[in-house]
Amino acid sequence: MTTDAGNRLGQDTAVTTPPNGTRAMGQTTVAPRPQAPAPAPPRAAPAAPTAPPPQQAPSREPQRAGGNSWIIPLGVLIIGMFMSVLDTSIVNVAIPKMQTALNASADDIEWVVTGYTLVLGMVVPLSGWLGLRLGLTRLYVGAMVGFALGSALCGLAWNLDSILVFRVIQAIPGGVLPVVSLTLLYQLVPPEKIGSAMGLYGLGVVVAPAIGPTLGGYLVEYFDWRLIFFINVPVGIAGTVLALIVFPQIKPTKWPKLDIWGFVTIAYALFAMLLAFSKGEDWGWTGYRVLILFSTAILSLALFLVIENEVDNPLINLRVFKSFPFVVSLILLGITVTGLFSGLYFLPQYLQQVQGLQELDSGLVLLPGSLVLVVLMPIAGRIYDAIGPRYPVMIGFAFLAWGSYLLAAITVDTPRGDIELWLTVRNIGVGLCMMPIITSGVSALPGALTSAGSSVNNVMQRVASSIAIAVFGSLNISKGAQLALNRGGLAGANGTSPMAAGGGADPASQLLGPYRELTAQVTTQTYANGFFIVAILSAVGAVLAVFMRAGKKKGGGGGSHGPVEL
Repeated sequence: MTTDAGNRLGQDTAVTTPPNGTRAMGQTTVAPRPQAPAPAPPRAAPAAPTAPPPQQAPSREPQRAGGNSWIIPLGVLIIGMFMSVLDTSIVNVAIPKMQTALNASADDIEWVVTGYTLVLGMVVPLSGWLGLRLGLTRLYVGAMVGFALGSALCGLAWNLDSILVFRVIQAIPGGVLPVVSLTLLYQLVPPEKIGSAMGLYGLGVVVAPAIGPTLGGYLVEYFDWRLIFFINVPVGIAGTVLALIVFPQIKPTKWPKLDIWGFVTIAYALFAMLLAFSKGEDWGWTGYRVLILFSTAILSLALFLVIENEVDNPLINLRVFKSFPFVVSLILLGITVTGLFSGLYFLPQYLQQVQGLQELDSGLVLLPGSLVLVVLMPIAGRIYDAIGPRYPVMIGFAFLAWGSYLLAAITVDTPRGDIELWLTVRNIGVGLCMMPIITSGVSALPGALTSAGSSVNNVMQRVASSIAIAVFGSLNISKGAQLALNRGGLAGANGTSPMAAGGGADPASQLLGPYRELTAQVTTQTYANGFFIVAILSAVGAVLAVFMRAGKKKGGGGGSHGPVEL
């Protein structure tokens, strides 16, 4: 590869010079010659023309950083990230059709989503070790191929058991792709361009789950639910071919041992925690199964911390938590993801259950807000490069709080235009703060900790989205039951039942109308409560953003990145 991005990727990687004297990228055979020119002065002249390339390859000078050679490789990374994140939301709208086609119960079909989330959480911590063991380029290509293959198998599923197995296969590379993509980004992009690059990269992180319901609704309503999986196959093939062309094939120089017990403990802790939050609503938050899961998850997490402090090659380097900016970014990232996914989860349900919209129409209501994200994410990256993360994050959380507060006022008859406007206000906030939060946290880490920081960031995103949906869903159910009791059930204001008022009319038909009206009112009010909670959390996030850096980062603003094997 001859692009500047390829030179940058090779600059921090150990590459040996072949015995036959052929010069390889990153060679260092010319450097010693100025120290001993006397023994062979005639040979110094022929060697002079080869001196500049080794000096230019590892260059971090402004002229190289100002180029655009990193844009094409970044586009390849966005393809993989977009594909993996899209699958977390596009499947939700297809669940009813899948339930009918696969003859599954409502409880069983939920495992299509729950099982995928659980495996994602377990695989993410392993991604850093796989990157060192296999090399980032090989791992990225392998993950793209694996995700495309798993998606094809899901599209071919013939019953519930097969789709559950294939979703697990799909989730393994799906959990690896976000981590390896973010780690590669920090090796591809010059430090002073990190903000702009992360703005473009955010199109995969934020826009993919935002447009998932719209795309999924269109495919399910007009074609077939299997297309939501088959659509990943050509994208995966294209991404794989481009990665092989754009990224250099450089072998790793380290072969670290797998921290087996560290993996077992963190994988179980994440599995138990996500399962408890996912099924707490069905099993009961005080039931013995949920309590056992929470207890064992805490114990396993504590054991993981002990193990990671003792082993030579920890699965996740806990030194990332010594960085105050990184810890602050994690907290703010959790709040942002909670706000994003609460809207993506609750609004489609409200639009379909309360206002009676079809899958595609409910997805189209979310589309204007998604387009706002497409426009704002690159702009937010440039703002980060210019003034740092503090002010865009503070303003972003203010918009997120305001938009959530507006949505907390929804009623059964709220016009569609109002919902689109309020959601757009919320997404202005998400677009302004998401990438500055992630970028500021990872950029504050030394280069050797970039992979660990990427893993922790992705774990936070998975856990926050799952917890937000589970906890808010549980709060909605309990609050809904209380609201229904407070409104006196189906009894009239004077205690007269509909059957008594209706004379000899059919009791069932008389109850149906009031029942639907009450259900719509209670459902709307519970969703409004969820948005109100998000508004409060966002206001807290705006206050915490005061502790973030303001102004350009000294030294170019991206941190220094040490050797990473590709």
